[in-house]
Amino acid sequence: MARLCPLFSGSSGNSYYIGSRSAGLLLDAGKSARQLDRMLKTCGIDPLAIQGILLTHEHTDHVNGMRVFAQKYRLPVFASRGTLEALSGALGEVEAYPLEEDLSLAGMAVHPFRTSHDCAESLGFRIRMEDQRIFALATDLGYLSQEVKENLLGADMVVLESNHDVEMLRCGQYPYYLKRRILSDLGHLSNAACAAFLPELVKSGGRRFLLAHLSRENNTPALALSAALSALEQAGYTRDIDFSLEAAKVENSDGKTVIF
Repeated sequence: MARLCPLFSGSSGNSYYIGSRSAGLLLDAGKSARQLDRMLKTCGIDPLAIQGILLTHEHTDHVNGMRVFAQKYRLPVFASRGTLEALSGALGEVEAYPLEEDLSLAGMAVHPFRTSHDCAESLGFRIRMEDQRIFALATDLGYLSQEVKENLLGADMVVLESNHDVEMLRCGQYPYYLKRRILSDLGHLSNAACAAFLPELVKSGGRRFLLAHLSRENNTPALALSAALSALEQAGYTRDIDFSLEAAKVENSDGKTVIF
């Protein structure tokens, strides 16, 4: 069965394992190689099961451990051409390949799609598992473009950014320029924007949702979940009957795995 292990989530580091116990992919590597090793083992995943690393973009919280981890396990790295160019000085001897079309790896079919963020060329991923279930991930995006929506609809398991509560951000201590960046179309997705789209996902057949990349300073899991649940319940859907919903932890210290 398909499994998702959310290893780390948030501005301090992001990484997810998707696949089976025997073969899978690492989506982002935003923690040190040692931390990634430790968390994979906590989740019951042998690092040797990983057959490649997919990068969403070049920001440190998504690539911090990429080079060392990839070299240690001799893993290929796949990302957009823009991301690879931005990382050219940090790749070392890593085998890196531009991800410009669908990729078959670890028994899965990976379809990259463009997202809107203040980086070189960010991506989200729609992945068809061996059992034909669909997984989709979209984090670090300022808004939900039509391309992003089309790639999330119909997915059985969706990881979607719910970064900040708008009022908490506006009233917080961040400098104005940073607030403006986060709220822009090249920033991060708010709780409200994420929540508003979830009913469409359920209508399209989606059943499992993980809210991701929550800000420590401008959000709480309770706020993100409350916004999402309110939107879904107002649309007539019932939790644990029509859908399951969780917020990703900063660190998956209990080794929780989502089977879908």
